[in-house]
Amino acid sequence: MSSITANAALPTASLRQDAGVIGLVGLAHLISHFSQLLLAPLFPWLKDALNASYTELGFLMTLFFVVSCAVQAASGFLVDRYGPCPILFVGLSLLGVAAFGFATSPGYWTMALWSIVAGVGNGVFHPVDYTLLNRKVSAPRLGHAYSFHGITGSLGWALAPALLVPLAIAFSWRVALMGAGTLVLVVLLVLWLNRGKLALAASVPHHESAKTEGDFDFLRIPAVWMCFGFFFFYAVVLSVIQAFAPEAARQLHQVPVALAAMCLTVYMVCSAGGMVLGGFLAANPERCERIVGTGFGIAAGVALVIGLAPVPALAVPVLFGVMGFASGIAGPSRDLLVKKSTPANATGRVYGVVYSGLDIGQAIAPLFFGALMDHRQYQGVWLGLVFMQAVLITSAFNVRRVRRTAAVAAT
Repeated sequence: MSSITANAALPTASLRQDAGVIGLVGLAHLISHFSQLLLAPLFPWLKDALNASYTELGFLMTLFFVVSCAVQAASGFLVDRYGPCPILFVGLSLLGVAAFGFATSPGYWTMALWSIVAGVGNGVFHPVDYTLLNRKVSAPRLGHAYSFHGITGSLGWALAPALLVPLAIAFSWRVALMGAGTLVLVVLLVLWLNRGKLALAASVPHHESAKTEGDFDFLRIPAVWMCFGFFFFYAVVLSVIQAFAPEAARQLHQVPVALAAMCLTVYMVCSAGGMVLGGFLAANPERCERIVGTGFGIAAGVALVIGLAPVPALAVPVLFGVMGFASGIAGPSRDLLVKKSTPANATGRVYGVVYSGLDIGQAIAPLFFGALMDHRQYQGVWLGLVFMQAVLITSAFNVRRVRRTAAVAAT
């Protein structure tokens, strides 16, 4: 039985029940994305405080995402076996501790150690989140659940610079990171107090279902690996936008520092708005690849304009907003690409492996694009972003092609 069929067979929960689960999972997802940007908005301060280059600072992000990748793939198996809640609480606890660790670090290599701890914490969220949404949210509301999940992720990314940069300006980068750690622990407390709403109903134990389906059988599905590749390229695009695109645009178009600092927040807020529309468009799963292609195609066109055209400084944040909105529209359909390729009783494992592509992409991108920044190749950063978006669109349609080929072969 497919994952979609399994979900549709569940009894329809009340709107209040579904909204409670969606809200709590979204809150956890917000903190995951917020924690991914604990360091990037503070690079101007950390560069001087740690006497580090952009490439070295990018390596801290590489450490974070390499560890997160390994943990994400493994945590999917743990979620399927032991349930999502214990894994979620451990992940949030580690993120909170790591934020305070960053704040008290005496030097670069201590920051690297805490990047590893934060990566372990971050690695649990996608297997946890999608297991809870797919198992507890009624099928008619699942598209909107994906939409809200994506919105909270974008808001988490938007919140990081909006919170950390003002605190760093007013006090110091250490105070900013302590504030971030406090926020993570407050959310952990909220989720702990509402843990009953996230409890899963009794189901066939994983070790029993494994008698007919091996733990690793899902790895034979070609569409799973195509989804992995899609998320790898998506992560490269996202990493460039988060860590380097605002500064590269500032250098290309003489954007004032304060205006450039707004670009990422504008992008993420507009991306969240696009996901609202994307949630309605995702109601028809058959068109999800076309929605993904259109959204990222528009975003690539805007990126090409920023990279090549003489854009007025005041227009740069607006173009970031258009790029974010177009990418946001594609978000819920992006998640449906994975769900349509997921077998029953393997949600945690599939999402763990597929979304590890996100971590690998975000681990590799800062090294390459950070080197471009160090060599002042700002236009090259934007043209590289356009190329990655084009590859991303192609990979989305390849997921559809591989899945259809497998379906024909099965008949």
